[in-house]
Order: sequence, then structure tokens, then C-alpha cells
Amino acid sequence: MTFLKGFVLITLSFLGVIAVEAQEKEKPEATVSADMVSQYIWRGQELGNVSLQPAMGVSYKGWSLDAWGNVGLSDSNDTKELDLTLSYTIGGLNIGVTDYWTNAGLDPQNRYFKYDAHGTNHVFEANVGYDFGWASLQWYTNFAGNDGSNNEGKRAYSSYVELNVPFSLASLGWTATAGAVPYATDYYGTSGFAVTNLSLRAEKEIRVTDTFSIPLYGQLTANPCSQKAYLVVGFTLSLDTEN
Repeated sequence: MTFLKGFVLITLSFLGVIAVEAQEKEKPEATVSADMVSQYIWRGQELGNVSLQPAMGVSYKGWSLDAWGNVGLSDSNDTKELDLTLSYTIGGLNIGVTDYWTNAGLDPQNRYFKYDAHGTNHVFEANVGYDFGWASLQWYTNFAGNDGSNNEGKRAYSSYVELNVPFSLASLGWTATAGAVPYATDYYGTSGFAVTNLSLRAEKEIRVTDTFSIPLYGQLTANPCSQKAYLVVGFTLSLDTEN
């Protein structure tokens, strides 16, 4: 009888721990971070020099709402950007919609709240992807806003597909990336199918104190379509909170 009572108590305690962990996972999470990069390279395209890239977001039960920005520090003409992304993840599947705004668009006054079809600096993009664990695959397509044109001068519905493969080597975390544009669009500077992004990124946590470390990373990127190559270094400062 004593054994049975002890078994019941242990089982109830175990179930209680599981319930607490499940409840904690259901709590909203928030992040605030900032990247400092030597160059702003996006999908194989050069968009700026030394830049500060702040970000913040909240997530809850698979849903995430994120804001990301860019401002050039060494050149006042570099891209200024504000992106808002709403996404949902379940298992390895993720879907999302992003509103990109930059100071390089159809509106010479760079007004954020101007959404005219033929006069806005916003680009709206949808994405879908799957993380297999050993690799992830993403597809992105512009569906509205200041999209590019195809070879006939019509809206291109510019798209980009990317494969990422993470791995570990020599105590560093690595990611190999291959990205391509499937058809013609001046948004990515392609006249047809083109490989635009071949990248290799290495990252390491640099410990500053016992409780504080800074992720430092380097990335080598080549764009076979534009015949350009870049070597970027950067670091991230971040704050994670749970409400």
C-alpha cells in the first residue's frame, strides 16, 4: 500500500511538472535586439555599408509579429528600412507576410503611410517554408506594392527561393545558403532564372562575463548573377523576455 501511494505521488508530481512546462510554453515571449554589420547584404544584393539593424518582436502559440529596421551609419544615402512581419509556425511549417518599406521607392517624399499602387515605397511579400531539421527551404513572392517588372514591363510578382543547411565545424556554428530567383524581374536584377546568393556564415558566442555573451559572425556571400562577392562581419546584442 505504501509503495502504491508513493508511486501515485511521484506520478502526480511528474504530471504537474509537465503541466507547468506546457503553461510556460503558452506564455507570450518578447525579443529586442540590434545587429551591427560591416555591410548590408540581402539575398545577394548590396543595400548599404556599415549599418545598425534594430529588431523587436512578440510571439505566442506559434504566431509572431516582428519589426526590423536598417539605418546606414557611414553613408547618409544608404538604405533606410522598416519591415513588419506577421508569421505562423506549426511543426516545421511556417507561413508569413512581410511589409517592406525603404527610402528607395516610387514616392520621392518617402512617406511611410502612402500606399498608392503606383506611388508607394512599400513592398508586400508572402512566404512559405519548411524546416526539416537538417535543412530548411523557403519561398518568397511579392504580391503588391512597389514590385519589379519582368522582361515585358509587367508586374513580375518577384520571387526568391532559398535553401539553408546548418552544421557544426571546429566549435563554430555554420550555415550554408543557396538562393535563386526563378524568373525575370528587375527587382532582383535578373532576366530569367538566376542564382543570386551563395553564402557561408560562421557564428560564435563571445563570452564577456559569466552571464553575458555576444554572438559574433562572419559571412562570405557571392552573387553569380551580378558577378559580385562580399565579406561581412557583424555582432548581435539581444534581450529576451517572457511575460
